[in-house]
Amino acid sequence: MQILFCVGKSYVAIHQQMVDRLEKMGAEVRCLMYDQAANKAVVKEAIRDAQVCITAIAPCDREVIEAAPRLRYILKTGTGLDNVAIDAATEREIMVSNAPGENATSVAELAFGQLIALSRMIPMFDRGTKQGKWPSGDAYELDGKTIGIIGFGSIGQKVARYAVAFNMRVIAYGNYQDHDAAARLKARFVALNQLLRESDYVVISTALSTSNYHLIDQQALSRMKQTAFLVNISRGALIDEPVLMDALRRKQIAGAALDVFEKEPPQALPELNNLIVTPHVAGTTRESIARVAQVTVDNIDKFMRGEHPDFVVNEKALKKA
Repeated sequence: MQILFCVGKSYVAIHQQMVDRLEKMGAEVRCLMYDQAANKAVVKEAIRDAQVCITAIAPCDREVIEAAPRLRYILKTGTGLDNVAIDAATEREIMVSNAPGENATSVAELAFGQLIALSRMIPMFDRGTKQGKWPSGDAYELDGKTIGIIGFGSIGQKVARYAVAFNMRVIAYGNYQDHDAAARLKARFVALNQLLRESDYVVISTALSTSNYHLIDQQALSRMKQTAFLVNISRGALIDEPVLMDALRRKQIAGAALDVFEKEPPQALPELNNLIVTPHVAGTTRESIARVAQVTVDNIDKFMRGEHPDFVVNEKALKKA
């Protein structure tokens, strides 16, 4: 069995261990490192004879799938599947799976770290003190504040769990509403406009789709409190970035922390004391990478043995087909 492994930047250190395990199972593995895998033409050429494709952020859209006549299985090393054309895969009876929840702890921990960093102005105080200054500014406690979580899946629920420990009021919005989890976490589902109006902190942890592109636009920002903070650890295209940057300059909201951007890496970012940015690293800790790698290799093992892999996202559609 031939496997194309489009190695994400976070998996460079561990990818050879994954390849060794796959080869011991009898697979032939071709690797494209993250810079090569960013080039769709290179991916289309490399995937031509592959039966299995492992991708992190490399494109696996309809054009790539059509270039792979032998392809039978696509695995995403992560949760979000916005770079995979699931409809095109289903039409070809190609299974698609991901690794849901395996990086939830890592992502939620970074989100909460960003909440604290924004509230206590940690990056700004750090820079100023190192420059020989003795800065001051308005800081806030999390205790007693309202956190609004957009997207209440595994990551959103982890964020809610941490928020409860900080004595925060939790409200949530999303199409997927796990009321049992909400009850356990003392969270309440509300409409988006209500969440934006009432929240002191808004955390975006929902998957990107055509229906929520630029969900946070000028209108949404205008509904937020002037003292509110915004954190995005999901996908950059959920926010209209130029509009957000303008809002931060004008202090329309208190601050924002972004781990993701509509174009990565971003072209240019403003030097603002109320903006914290990180290079899409929320889900990339040693522990989460190891868990995702384990799920990925185990699922390929099952596939090669003729068993059903875990976390197949288009299973119902394939059965109908």
